Amino acid sequence: MIEDPDYSKRNFKAFIWHAVFLALAQKFMDVNTVIPTLLIQSGGTPVHLGILTAVMVGGNGFMGIFFASFLTHRERKRKFLITGIYLRVGALLFMGAILAYAGALSGSAIIASILILMTIFSFSGAFAGISYTDILGRAIDTASRKKFFIYKQTLASIGILASAILARRTLRLLAYPKNYSALFLIAGGLLLTATIGFWVIKEKPMIVKEKISYRKRFGLLKDAFVGDKNLRNYLYLTNTVSLGFAIIPFLIAYAKKNFGLTSSDTGNFLLLQVTGMVVSTIIYRFTSKSQRYKGILSIFIITGAALPVLALLLHGNRLLYLSLFLLSGVVLAARQISLPGMLLEISTDENRAIYTGLSGLGSIGVLIYPVFAGIIIQRFGYTVIFILTSILILSSFYFSRKVTCERFDKLSQET
Repeated sequence: MIEDPDYSKRNFKAFIWHAVFLALAQKFMDVNTVIPTLLIQSGGTPVHLGILTAVMVGGNGFMGIFFASFLTHRERKRKFLITGIYLRVGALLFMGAILAYAGALSGSAIIASILILMTIFSFSGAFAGISYTDILGRAIDTASRKKFFIYKQTLASIGILASAILARRTLRLLAYPKNYSALFLIAGGLLLTATIGFWVIKEKPMIVKEKISYRKRFGLLKDAFVGDKNLRNYLYLTNTVSLGFAIIPFLIAYAKKNFGLTSSDTGNFLLLQVTGMVVSTIIYRFTSKSQRYKGILSIFIITGAALPVLALLLHGNRLLYLSLFLLSGVVLAARQISLPGMLLEISTDENRAIYTGLSGLGSIGVLIYPVFAGIIIQRFGYTVIFILTSILILSSFYFSRKVTCERFDKLSQET
């Protein structure tokens, strides 16, 4: 726990700086709308979309297991955090440069570039994410954490709204693929600016009692998984509930099948999604009580399960179908508050890097399922996979009851 209020306050502001500029960049490189739509417009199939979703949604978390073994027991992690972000910036700028000259490339070359560069973007994000979570856990005192997540999400939602409006404008002003090139170049510049926040963070070094081998570090991951039933339940929970946002890119492919797809549609998807995020975050801020996250988690489960079913029911009406992206914003906002918050509270300063790495096991389902979904959709259509997805998401209620955040449950009772 951080004892110096000024120390925590400085770090609070630094993390908020990063969050704001990341939010401004986010919708220029949105993994749920912009990148999937780019892939589809470039000629990608549902199988390509499944691979992309697996890499960007599931692969990001799964690779954390391996990165955690490297980063565990490092006294300082800021340099690794910044390195990971710079790799992400490089992938975005390179993607923007390729799209600027896409006229000279074949569709298959563009699809391959998207898959390769977005894999680098995703995996470097996983590398940076281990350090981010660990530093955050030590840099901001325990009592301020939920305030940080709500405050961060509120400001970020405003930034995301501005980002969505500008991205929508860019998509409409420029023709494909120049519009997507501009989006990636802008996103790279904003993400680079966001790193300034990490340069001013005061990172207290973690006390390392002994240096251990990589083999022993993997052993620590195994011991944590076997020894903590609460962690295992959290991982089972994230595997099922995360399908609620993994299915969102397939809503775009389903829209193309039913209504066609243009760059203007991408802008509309973005704006509706962000509106849902902003409105729901404001509601969470004023209605969420104490330090518990399970109320928001329940919203995540219910709305996530509703998305694929409503897609099937509303596929004949373009206007009503667009409203699903409003609901997808509710799903994303609930996820961004509930799952990271719960992970912080079931871990301690000593094991947080290990738990963050192991949280990648919660992405195995999201790593495998989109590829499976893409194959099934290509052969049999959308109905079966959408219904199955809804059932799997609802099953996460079982595991949500088993995850306990003991420290904050006690704190809530005392206050």
